[in-house]
Order: sequence, then C-alpha cells, then structure tokens
Amino acid sequence: MQLDQVKAVITGGASGLGFAVARRLVAVGARVALFDVNAERAQAALAELGVAAHFFRTDVTSEDNVAANLAAAQVAMGGLNAAISCAGILGAGRVLGKDGPMPLQNFAGTVMVNLVGSFNVAKGAASLMQHNAAGDDGERGVIINTASIAAYEGQIGQAAYAASKGGVVAMTLPMAREFARIGVRVMTVAPGVFHTPMVDGMPEAVYQSLCAQVPYPSRLGAPDEFADAVAFILENRYMNGSVVRIDGAIRLQPK
Repeated sequence: MQLDQVKAVITGGASGLGFAVARRLVAVGARVALFDVNAERAQAALAELGVAAHFFRTDVTSEDNVAANLAAAQVAMGGLNAAISCAGILGAGRVLGKDGPMPLQNFAGTVMVNLVGSFNVAKGAASLMQHNAAGDDGERGVIINTASIAAYEGQIGQAAYAASKGGVVAMTLPMAREFARIGVRVMTVAPGVFHTPMVDGMPEAVYQSLCAQVPYPSRLGAPDEFADAVAFILENRYMNGSVVRIDGAIRLQPK
C-alpha cells in the first residue's frame, strides 16, 4: 500500500503513539481520522495536522459508537483502507494489593479497552474494507494493533495489562488467516518503553532508571520510531499475521 493512498482510522490518535502515526501519514499525503475520547487534545492535533485529518469522539469499547464512527470516517476521508489501534490504558495494580484482591472491574476494564476495543475496531473496519477495490496482490486494507512487550514479560503489578496485551498478540494470526480471503492484512506492533504523555510526570530518577534498562540505545523509544514501524508495515504487503517488537532489546524484569 502506498502511504499517500492511505485513509486510516487511528484510535488514541490525539496524543502519544497514535498522534505520531497520524503526523507521519499526513506528512506524506495520507488522510486520517482520529478516534479518541479527549476532544481537547484532538482539537490541538487537528490544528497541527490540517485538513487531511478528522476527529470523531469515540469509545472503543462501544460497538455501536465504533461502527457509526467508522462509517462516518469512511465518508469523510473518501474511503477506509487502514485501521491502527493505539488507544490503551495501563491498568496497573497487584492482584493481591495492600487493600485486598484487585476488584474485578479493574481487570475487566483494562481488558475492555486494550483487547476488546482493539477487536471492536478491527472487525468493524474489516467489515467495511472487504468492499474496497482490490489493489496489488488483492490487498483491500491493513489492520495494525498495538500490544506491548509486557505481553511476553509482564511485571508484578501488570497482570491486567499483560493479559490484555497478550490477547492482542494472540488474536493477530487467526485474524490474519481469516481476513486473507478478503485481502486484509493484520499485524501487531509490541513497543517497549516509549516516551509518551504517560511518562511526562515521572520523577527524573525513575525516568533515568528506565532508560538505563534499555540495552541499546539506552533511552526511551521516540513516538516517531513507532510511527516509522507502522508506516513500514503499511507499505510492505508481505508483512501479515505477525508481531513486531520495537524495544531496544529490553526484556522486562519481574519488577
């Protein structure tokens, strides 16, 4: 898929990794629709991205909301051939914490946003993409989900988060196999520790400690590096059904 032909829905697109992807795509002539719950950040993002971007306030856990906004985004962009899910929450907390066992709603809420939300967007997008005209190799669309290296090396306090991201990893191949018949590729990116708004308020000592844990380069990942990985996947039609780690060779320790 040529990047200037991309018409992409990006969840979590108003900030962090999602916004970096939107900025990368718009820079080469693509059109994007930002799906986010934060309208204030979205307006700031639109001011930078310009007329090639649209915003739809979206709760990724709502089947009806996602379906309606996907259809509206398709009209606004004049098509839909990519869906990139970056929306997510940390859901940190021990299973057996100081105040007792983790409330089930905490675990379920993390899974709903990170896993169910990604599934919800993917299946809704694929339903629309299957009607696209086939391009080279019969390609009609690309779905890219965001997991985490915590899916493989979840730390203490990450049971809910790791489970939700592990689910994203696990559904990649079966979904890619199923969507092969309609010419829609499915890939997942598993980032390591990246510099996003979630780390902006972190104490400097903690921040430097995180950087030191990354073998090379010993720093947090830049959102633009994540965006470059997404762009490469969009362009390379032979990338399908796999998970790509982008992590500076870090392997998370128990805590």
